[in-house]
Formats: sequence, structure tokens, C-alpha cells
Amino acid sequence: MAGISVICVGKLKEKFYQEAAAEYAKRLGGYCRLNIVELPEQKLPKNPAPAEIQNALEKEGEAIRAKIPPGSRVAALCVEGRMRSSEELARMIAAWEQSADKNLVFVIGGSYGLHPDVKAMAAVRLSMSPMTFPHHLARVMLLEQIYRAFKIREGSEYHK
Repeated sequence: MAGISVICVGKLKEKFYQEAAAEYAKRLGGYCRLNIVELPEQKLPKNPAPAEIQNALEKEGEAIRAKIPPGSRVAALCVEGRMRSSEELARMIAAWEQSADKNLVFVIGGSYGLHPDVKAMAAVRLSMSPMTFPHHLARVMLLEQIYRAFKIREGSEYHK
């Protein structure tokens, strides 16, 4: 059974996001060992200076890197990532399961994204869309797509 971690900057505060994420985590239980890691988002003033944003991203990046288990394949969700279809994600997860890597780790940054060092260490950069979404919604969307990937692989009717 695959080990999949989702490392997220920021806690889900809204109940509807919590419920949706919990539902997909429950569904994924039959397909993988899912580990969701929430890291605190750095506090910034209302209109932060670029240097303040960079400092916050650096601290968040350090915390993210500390949570990535050795022998993991990392996928960073970022705007400059490549969009992939659900079928492509299913094939990517299948290929990673067959590789020597022990875990697949998806990383979702906070409001200002991810530090460049985190993106650089990622084997893959994924983009959900050219549109902007709240990073909390991105977590729900990612969990749904991981679930969909497993359903595609088993030939389920879930993916039409």
C-alpha cells in the first residue's frame, strides 16, 4: 500500500473544508497510508514588504523540508507547475509506487506559495489551474484528485 503524505502550510479553519478533507481522507484509507501534516503559516502584517514575505517563505520552507521523510518523492503544488489530467496523475502515482521511493509527498504552501528551495527539491511541480484558489481549497482538490487517481487505476465508475 502506497504511503502518501500531504504537507500543508496553514490549518483548515472553515468547517466545510475540514469536512470535505476528512471525507476524502476516509475514502483514501482503502488505497494508501495517508498522512496529512499541517504546519503553521508565518504571521505577516497586512501589507508585508517583499523581504518579510521572503523571510516567511524561508521559515515555512525549513519547516516543510523537516517533515519530508527520507526516501520520498516530492510533488510541489505551485502556479508555475505543469497542469496534468486526472489520468496523468493516476499514471504518475502508479509509477511512483513501483519506484524505490518509499513515500510520495505533496506539498501545498501558504498564502504566498512555496520557497524556491522547496520547489527546487521537488521531482514534479503541479499546477491545479491558471486560476487562483485559496490554499485550503487546494488541499481538498488535491485529496479528491488523489482519490480519483486510485479510482481510475481500478477502473471504477467514479471517473467518467
